[in-house]
Amino acid sequence: MFEITRKELLGPKVYLMDIVAPRIAGKALPGQFLIVRADEDGERIPLTVCDNDVEKGTVTIVFQTVGAETYRMATLNVGDHFADAVGPLGNYSDLVDRPIDELKKMHILFIAGGVGTAPVYHQLKWLHEHGVDADCIQGARSKDILILEDEMKAVCGNLYFATDDGSYGIHGNVCVALQQLWDEGKRYDHCVVIGPMIMMKFAAQLTKKLGIPTVASMNTIMVDGTGMCGACRLLVGGQVKFACVDGPEFNAWEIDFDQAMQRSRLYKTEEGRLLLKEQERETHEGHCGVCQ
Repeated sequence: MFEITRKELLGPKVYLMDIVAPRIAGKALPGQFLIVRADEDGERIPLTVCDNDVEKGTVTIVFQTVGAETYRMATLNVGDHFADAVGPLGNYSDLVDRPIDELKKMHILFIAGGVGTAPVYHQLKWLHEHGVDADCIQGARSKDILILEDEMKAVCGNLYFATDDGSYGIHGNVCVALQQLWDEGKRYDHCVVIGPMIMMKFAAQLTKKLGIPTVASMNTIMVDGTGMCGACRLLVGGQVKFACVDGPEFNAWEIDFDQAMQRSRLYKTEEGRLLLKEQERETHEGHCGVCQ
């Protein structure tokens, strides 16, 4: 049983929790995820790690209530327990494998949207602890739904805010903010973007135009998180990949975001899953129950 030791409401329907999970806390690296179940009858929910504290043996997760299972998770309180917490899973950020001296010479930019701020924070904190400063553009529709502002400020070289309604920071989305910074003379040679798929799609188009190599995290399309259901199948450079086992991070310029978004919509219905099975055949990974 995995005890909840902290619970905070970060914004509308967005929750932060610390969970006692010493083995995960001792091994989790930026970019990886874990799977939790609220109880023995609950569904598996994959969530990217927001933070880990080795001394306390805790991992931090951030989630938004978008369905029945995440709603059930939100009803848990400090002192309650998750039935399962499994991880760390997936591949960690490619930045982790680079020499620290090399990272210190790089001009790194993160682009965070919505709850994508949580995994961005984990990467920024890891870099900060290793003496590497990186910038970040944090975007939201309005100021009242920005999350982890103080935490992000503590680990960023420069933190820029972009709000669609102009209520905070730069008036416009993250692409408007990046173009404005570029026009002001800011230059970057590596970018990591995490957030809604539509945001990542247009951010990748802009960074390609500007010549900034970019990585995107596809954690948002994971369902089972173990490579069994096929929900997170996507095309990267024309090749079939699965976000949970091959990612969750990929070269953003090579991701077919349109195909991924269309597939995510179809996967939500039984008829859609059957159609995908027929279209994708041997690459469908038909272990979801519907296809067997």
